[in-house]
Parts: sequence; structure tokens; C-alpha cells
Amino acid sequence: MQKRALITGITGQDGSYLAEFLLGKGYKVFGVVRRSSTDNVDRISHLSEKVVFIQADLLDQSSLISALRQAQPQEVYNLAAQSFVPTSWHQPVLTGEFTALGVTRMLEAIRAIDEGIRFYQASSSEMFGNPTETPQRETTPFRPRSPYGVAKVYGHYITVNYRESYGLFACSGIMFNHESPRRGTEFVTRKVTQGVARIKLGLANQLWLGNLESRRDWGYAGDYVKAMWQMLQQDESDDFVIGTEVAHSVADFAETAFCSVGLNWQEYVRRDPALLRPAEVDHLVADASRARKRLGWQPTMSFSDLVSTMVDHDIYRLKRRLPAYAAVAGASD
Repeated sequence: MQKRALITGITGQDGSYLAEFLLGKGYKVFGVVRRSSTDNVDRISHLSEKVVFIQADLLDQSSLISALRQAQPQEVYNLAAQSFVPTSWHQPVLTGEFTALGVTRMLEAIRAIDEGIRFYQASSSEMFGNPTETPQRETTPFRPRSPYGVAKVYGHYITVNYRESYGLFACSGIMFNHESPRRGTEFVTRKVTQGVARIKLGLANQLWLGNLESRRDWGYAGDYVKAMWQMLQQDESDDFVIGTEVAHSVADFAETAFCSVGLNWQEYVRRDPALLRPAEVDHLVADASRARKRLGWQPTMSFSDLVSTMVDHDIYRLKRRLPAYAAVAGASD
């Protein structure tokens, strides 16, 4: 019998890669979309005839119940959230509603429709905040430093609670930073690679960044969605840290990106204190030994290959738009 999966956040970076992965495994894939996001389907436009889209919202319990009734999935992947950390300071209540309470609404919907559904919750390394130990593992205490991190801690622990209280197959992947050419342009990695592309093509001459010393464990999103699926194939549900186990600074990322096109990053990067977070998270790096041992998961793309791939894609995108840039420049002369 063909397996069925429901993905919230399917229009995002991870959702698009997960949909591709599950379709490759022979799944029938259903994607939850909010009415406001139905036009924001660039990442999954190539899958539009293969995925069944269902309108629902993590703020609306009844719509989630209806989505489960329609999809009748064996697996639910909850990837939807207000996921941009800086925005969480400007919209902390909304972040809590989506990223924290939205998890509870989905778990309650599963209890109402089919307690046999296997549930995956997208947890985040931002939950560690300023960690008490390095590297961070599943047992490292959480010390979140943003409304987003706090909301993710709630989502994580409510998943643990429903597993222990109701016997649901519910697990969380504590994902460290994972990037790709599909990463949103508001994130620092795409800001860097898009900035490098613009400078390389003569469309800009500098790139403004905030904290260059902040260090993150960056991997490839396409690798991380495989880990999500692997978690739901286990005999027992559990939580897993997923990361490359290597940390790089924002400066390292910028240097690698500029180097990939033969430029010296220090000639173009400028610091803007306005881009600093109210509370910084300085150093996150994974201990993914549990995932390696029990899931057999390994990252496949190196840091330098990831960065250069993102830069190449942004150059390609911008080149396709160059006639439009030229027209605008000509009109302003």
C-alpha cells in the first residue's frame, strides 16, 4: 500500500526538499498551505502536479483536523513555523502562536483523528542559545536567547510530553543550521551569497553584515530532510541532533563565498551594528553521534561546496534578470 505523508511548511526550503525526497520514495504527498502562502510556491512549482495541497493553518485547530481527515497520512512532518529569528523580536506573540502552540494543535488533531500517525517536529539548535557545553547533544540544557528559540523549546517539550503521556510516535529533530539555494533571502547565508553574486555581476559594490564572529554548524538542507524521514522509520520514537559537527563563523562564510568567485571578502564587507540581535547566540556546533549510530545518517556536502553552490545559483538567477536591471539603469540615466 502506498504510504501517505502530510507536510506543513511545504512551501519552505525544508518542505520542498522533503516533498521531493518522499515522492522519490513512492509516497503520496500532501502539503498544508495557508491561504496567504498559496501563491508563494516557487520552491515547489516543479512538484505542483505531484503534490496534493490542502488549505489549513496552525492557528486553526479545525482546519488541521480536516487536513488529516482528507490526507489520511501515516506520517506528519511539522515544518511550519515563524522561522526567522530577528522577526521573532518584532512579532513575539505571533511567533509563539505558530511555532509553539501550533505544535500542540497538530498533536491534538492527531489524537482526534488517528493516534497511530507518526509525527515529526522540527526543533532547532537555537533552543540551546548560549549553551553550557560544546558541542551540543540531545541532553544539553536549553538556554534560548530569542522568542523564536523559546517557542521552539515549547514545541520540543510538548512533543516529548505527548509521546510520554499518550504513547504517540512523536519525535523531534534538533536541526542545526542547514542551507541551500532555496534558503529565504532574509537569512544571512542567502544575504551573503546573493550579495556576492550582485558584486560579481557589477550590480553592487559592498555587503553589509552584523555579527561576523557568530559561529554556526552549517549543512545542506537536502541531507537533513533524509534524517527527518529516517527518524520516523525507527521502531521507537526519540529525539536526534542533526548537524555536520563543524562550526564556521559568518566571516568564514563570507570569505568562502567571495573566494568562490575570485574576490577578497574584506574589500567588500562592511559591518552594520543595526543588524545585531538584541541577544546574540555566539557558538553552536552539533554532536550528531546518536544520529550517526542509530540512524546511519551522514552529511554528504562539504561547507565549501555548499557555499559555492549557493553563490553559483544566485549568479545564475541574477543573470536571468540582467535585462531587467539594464532596463531600469537605462531609464534612470
